[in-house]
Amino acid sequence: MEIRAYNRQAWDKLVEDRNMWTIPVSSDEIERARHGDWQIVLTPTKPVPRTWFPALADAATLCLACGGGQQGPLLAAAGAKVTVLDASPRQLEQDRLVAERDALTLETVEGDMADLCMFADATFDLIVHPCSNCFVPDVRPVWRECFRVLRTGGILLTGFVNPVRYIFDNERMDAGRLVVRHSIPYSDLTALDEADRRHTILEKHEPLEFGHTLEDQIGGQLDAGFAITGFYEDRYDGGESDPLSKYLPTLIATRAVKLP
Repeated sequence: MEIRAYNRQAWDKLVEDRNMWTIPVSSDEIERARHGDWQIVLTPTKPVPRTWFPALADAATLCLACGGGQQGPLLAAAGAKVTVLDASPRQLEQDRLVAERDALTLETVEGDMADLCMFADATFDLIVHPCSNCFVPDVRPVWRECFRVLRTGGILLTGFVNPVRYIFDNERMDAGRLVVRHSIPYSDLTALDEADRRHTILEKHEPLEFGHTLEDQIGGQLDAGFAITGFYEDRYDGGESDPLSKYLPTLIATRAVKLP
């Protein structure tokens, strides 16, 4: 299976299904952002601290695997020069919809988060990368490419899934039962049996997911050359409706800097 092609189609379908990460921000939110009143998320609920951002006026910003008409348009309205890269054409359409509706300037690029060959070295001041690297089988190339395309002093803001989430049987977890089934690193392609894969891929057409180790998520950023200068954790719905989030934070956000 060609993973990127499959996940591109799966995310296109999620746009049709109005998944929460595919619904564009409103014109009111854009207007408030133009006046300095804005916030974005890397994880489901906690806003990114404003102290994590550089000055946004004319900041060359890459919203990486970040389509859906949410983070990119808000940052553009706040003054950044935004490029949104995503594998899903339908997700990128959402960003263009907001840009056209609200007279914003931003660029959209269809591509692979692990291969930013269309961008020269030292192109961006800021990369915003919400929870999405669970859709690639190897996360370390993502960190290396982010380091390459950032300028010295550039900032990488990232959200990712705590790998402990992937040790549990997903169907039983959705039903409120926490049953340990899988090891980490996790892959839908190898961890699921044929019946479960058929259910996920052919019947539900959900994106394929991969649970990366913290060594690859955090250590991978350090090995790429970044210094991590910020960290927080988050939960789905604040832990109200997600069984695992009642017991521990299930998502992580980091701020990393490309040092000289």
